[in-house]
Amino acid sequence: MTVSVLRTADAWWVKTPDGAARIDTTATTTAELLADRSAIDAALTADVVPVGTLALVSPVTAPCRVIAQMTNFESHVRDSGMDPKTVPLTFFRKSSASISGPFDDIVKPAHVRFLDYEVEIGLVIGRDIPVGTHLSENDLADAIAGLVITNDVSARDIQLPQTQFYEAKSYPTFTPVGPELVLVDGDDLKRFGDLRLTLSVNDSQRQNALVEGDMLYRPLQALQSLTRFQDLAAGDLILTGTPAGTALRAPAKPIEIIGNLLPPAVKWKAFFKRQASNTKYLGDGDIVEATVSTDDGAIDLGAQRMRVRY
Repeated sequence: MTVSVLRTADAWWVKTPDGAARIDTTATTTAELLADRSAIDAALTADVVPVGTLALVSPVTAPCRVIAQMTNFESHVRDSGMDPKTVPLTFFRKSSASISGPFDDIVKPAHVRFLDYEVEIGLVIGRDIPVGTHLSENDLADAIAGLVITNDVSARDIQLPQTQFYEAKSYPTFTPVGPELVLVDGDDLKRFGDLRLTLSVNDSQRQNALVEGDMLYRPLQALQSLTRFQDLAAGDLILTGTPAGTALRAPAKPIEIIGNLLPPAVKWKAFFKRQASNTKYLGDGDIVEATVSTDDGAIDLGAQRMRVRY
C-alpha cells in the first residue's frame, strides 16, 4: 500500500484521506526522511490540514544525483527516427540545481529558442548502494523507496548541436519534481507496468502512454546497469524516460540523409530554421500539466501544473 509524502519549505507532511498531517521529524533532506520511517507512519494518525493550503515544493531535495535514461520508450525511439531493437540502455546526468517544485514556473533562459517537455517517472533511491552491488528482483523494493512525477525539460537548440545533454537539461527549473513522493512496496512495484504517463500543454494532450508495452528497460535493469560503475545513495533521483509526443521529432528520412551530407554548422542551421515553424515548442505563458497513475487510481503520483515564463 502506497504512502504519499509532501514537502513545504519548512516541513514534511504525509497525505491522508482527510488532508495532510505534519511529520514530527528533524529531517532536512529526502535521505534523512527516508531513514525516519517511523515518524512517517506515526503521522498517519495525526491532525490534518487541507492539502490545498500547503505551498508544496519538490519532495526530492538537492544536492543529490540526478540520472536519466535516454530514449527508453519504444514510441519515443521511433519518434526520434531510431530502431528500438538497436537502442542500448544508456544514461546521462542532470544537475540537481535544476530541480524545482511541481507548481513552479519553468523559466526559459534568454538564449534558448526551442524549449521542450518530457514527462517521466522518477525513481527515488531508498538506501545507499555501493558500486558493484548485485541487485535482484527481490532487492527492488529495498532499493527504490518511492516514485515521483518528473519533467525532463530540454533546450533542444543547445542539446542537439552539442551532442551532449548535460547543459541543455540542467538549467534551473528544468527538472520539476512532485508533488508527491509516493512510497512503494514490492507489491506496488509489481504494478509499475500499469502506470500511465500523461502531459498536456494548454489543455491539449501531447503525451499519453502506459509503461507496459512501451518502456524498453525497466527499473531493475537500470539499477543493475548503474551499479556496475557508480555508487547510488538514498535520495538520489533516476528519471526513466518519456513516451512519444514531445515537440521534437526526427526529420523525414530523405531530409535526414541530405542533412548528414552537410557540414555540422550548416546542417543545424537548416534544421532549426525548419523547427521555427513547429508550434509545439513551449511558449511564454503556456500551462504544462502532467500526471502519472494507474488507470484504477491504486497508485497515483499526483499532478504537476507549471507555467512557462520567458
